[in-house]
Amino acid sequence: MTAPTTATDVNQPSLQPAAPTGRRMSWPVLLLVIAGALALVSIVRIITGADGITNVSQMSTALQLAVPIGLAGLGGLWAERAGVVNIGLEGMLILGTWFGAWAGFQWGPWTGVLAGIIGGCLGGLLHAVVTVTFRVNHIVSGVAINILALGATRYLAPLAFEGHQGGSAKQSPAVEPLGHFTVPGLSDALRDLNAKGWFFVSDIAGLLGGLVTNVSWLTLIAVALIPATWWILWRTAFGLRLRSCGENPVAAESLGVNVYKYKYLAVIISGGLAGLGGAFLSIVANPFYLEGQVSGRGYIGLAAMIFGNWMPGGLAIGAGLFGYTDSLNLRGGSTNVHALLLLGALLLLVGAIWLAIRKKYVHAVITLIVGALVFAWYAGTNEVPNQVVAATPYVITLVVLALSAQRLRMPKADGLPYRKGQGG
Repeated sequence: MTAPTTATDVNQPSLQPAAPTGRRMSWPVLLLVIAGALALVSIVRIITGADGITNVSQMSTALQLAVPIGLAGLGGLWAERAGVVNIGLEGMLILGTWFGAWAGFQWGPWTGVLAGIIGGCLGGLLHAVVTVTFRVNHIVSGVAINILALGATRYLAPLAFEGHQGGSAKQSPAVEPLGHFTVPGLSDALRDLNAKGWFFVSDIAGLLGGLVTNVSWLTLIAVALIPATWWILWRTAFGLRLRSCGENPVAAESLGVNVYKYKYLAVIISGGLAGLGGAFLSIVANPFYLEGQVSGRGYIGLAAMIFGNWMPGGLAIGAGLFGYTDSLNLRGGSTNVHALLLLGALLLLVGAIWLAIRKKYVHAVITLIVGALVFAWYAGTNEVPNQVVAATPYVITLVVLALSAQRLRMPKADGLPYRKGQGG
């Protein structure tokens, strides 16, 4: 079995563990791929006239919708890097929405944010007790937490919110806003450049404009948690010990790591991050708790984590993609999704060419046929049904996971039961 080279590797705080190795894109190649994708989007915008797919408002909405998904995915990453599968993210998000709104309308939004984190941590603690101490199947425990959180909030909502102005059995009173910021000058300049409709340049302006226009302070904190997670998990001794519990807990224990402690910490932090995502939903996205407002974002966050190959950077890209498709429901949905059919056809054409270059001819032909069908759908219609628009984020989730499945590498001990001293 594989273990850190020496006990010193695990216990000395000065250690700087290297990031995972393997076949990964270099930064120049990654930037080139992103630029190519944006160029394709720009071509589609010009051909279809669907300016909404890259305007500032669309990108700003996409960022807002990506935050709870990203926080849920980040929570899943912390738990699974320590070897605990956290299907309970959905329930922890629900707890975050309820606790955030309950405390927020009474004592202010920032108190609500803290309460949402605590609510998620409680869900994480319960999941840790059940899976780590009692070694119950992680999937069963996660599903049970989702059901328990839904039932508990349905029971508590009438008790906490009825009788208050604006409150009901399914909705909390309004929470005061946290506040937004816009970068003066830069936001207006990017909006004006985006409005000109120039190839590529205006699309870049729309993307950047969404990052500096009407951004919540909580969004800024959520974005900062992505590099913070990478630094903690891959550049500190604490992170090395935690990750060793998800890769080889027996070897970690033999080198003096308290595996139970690190699993508990990871799952509680996981719940806190999901709870923060829930608080974002009930304080920033909507200034109140509303039953059913999580709408599967915990599962999509888990999908974003898998898409990102259990790495913070990939997770952020996945959350952004799913947030963008979700934003189509709110802004020009039918027109924009119809335009994205053409984008999908072009991407499939590029994929077919790439597969042919790699001499995977059968896969290339299948990809080309699917691309032709998607293009026929685009050419034969002027818009898509509203049901397709609503289903787009979930369809994208399935497609992305299917296409990325071959390059995924989960932590080796992820989801496996562990008993203290089992390697003795």
